[in-house]
Amino acid sequence: MFASLRVRNYRLFFTGQVISNIGTWMQRIAQDWLVFTLSGNNPIALGVAVALQFTPTLFLSLWAGVLADRVDKRRLLAWIQAASCAQAVVLGVLDLTGLAALWQVYVLCFTLGVTAALEVPTRQSFVAEMVGRDQVANAVALNSSIFNMARIVGPAIAGFAITWIGTGWLFIANALSTVAVITGLVLMNPDKLFRVAAVPREKGQLAEGLRYVRRRSDLMTVMVLVLFVSTFGITYFSSLPIVAANVFHTAADGYGLLSTLVAVGTFTGAVMSARRGTKGRPRVRLMLVAAFFLGVFELLTAFMPTYLTFGLALIPLGFATMTFLNTANALVQTSVSPEMRGRVMGLYVLVLIGGNPIGGPMVGWMAQEFGGRSPFYIGGAVSAVAAVVCAVVLIRRGGVSWPVKRGLGLRVLKRAKV
Repeated sequence: MFASLRVRNYRLFFTGQVISNIGTWMQRIAQDWLVFTLSGNNPIALGVAVALQFTPTLFLSLWAGVLADRVDKRRLLAWIQAASCAQAVVLGVLDLTGLAALWQVYVLCFTLGVTAALEVPTRQSFVAEMVGRDQVANAVALNSSIFNMARIVGPAIAGFAITWIGTGWLFIANALSTVAVITGLVLMNPDKLFRVAAVPREKGQLAEGLRYVRRRSDLMTVMVLVLFVSTFGITYFSSLPIVAANVFHTAADGYGLLSTLVAVGTFTGAVMSARRGTKGRPRVRLMLVAAFFLGVFELLTAFMPTYLTFGLALIPLGFATMTFLNTANALVQTSVSPEMRGRVMGLYVLVLIGGNPIGGPMVGWMAQEFGGRSPFYIGGAVSAVAAVVCAVVLIRRGGVSWPVKRGLGLRVLKRAKV
């Protein structure tokens, strides 16, 4: 399960990410709560903050993928982390001095979105350079495991720390945590990276990447399904503070606990994905099943009557979410040509995150008009339907094998396994 950690460069990266991701989740919880507080518990204000944070992805992620194919990814990541550190310091100082206004937080949400739009495609494509193609699936799952371990630890710390010391010091803590990532990148041995030749600067490289994906039915299925699930289904992360405050009437610690329960499920899903990552290439079928059950569990969560049952229902929802995301990511990483990886990951990040400028305000509007639970049952229904439609399309095209009923028995379509 930890095969990728035998690689020294990846161990350095992994260690830095453990520290940095805890800081990131502490900031994420603190930022949401600060927006919610400054706006007078307005769900739409929280949706605006989410939209501003993810809007840059719409315009920059594809070009970030092109850039990642052209330049030294390790150095680019170090500069991006330095910019993220500066953003967290500014937000922390404004908050601690009592000068923070809602519009300032909005501006800093946007600048954070710019750095994230550049960082995510670069980091995703850099994974293969650290561990090589054979270990990509395992490394992707390990990345998710530390991300979700941080999602357990970070919100748990943040939820109680906000009550004790306020939100400002959490932004400063996140700024300090980025130093661990920069240190790991600096200490890496560049000669041990599995690099491919940098793509020379030419016209039409972005269009070339888009054509490459369009010709691949398996990649197109991943992109379409990720777009629908991330835009409508996985927006439940943004709904948690609304549910905590407006449905169950809890404070910051109640929100932190709900986030932690989600993270218990996502961490478990990431660990299971890491185990599968050592046993061969991921399958499209698993991605489709995970997306369907993500929708089902989200629908069930929406109708849980108490805070306790709602929180417990978030665990299987988190498990299905991480199984879906890890499988989709690994499918893309392991099936693309190395010289196209940056551009394809740029498109993947666009469909994964780019729907949030729509999904964020939509969640706020739905919560205000139809109640805090509505983003869960609407998002769950859309996710389940999208999974079924994509499965039907692939089966008709012969792109995936599937059990089909005949009489009282089952037969398996003899298709090429994808």
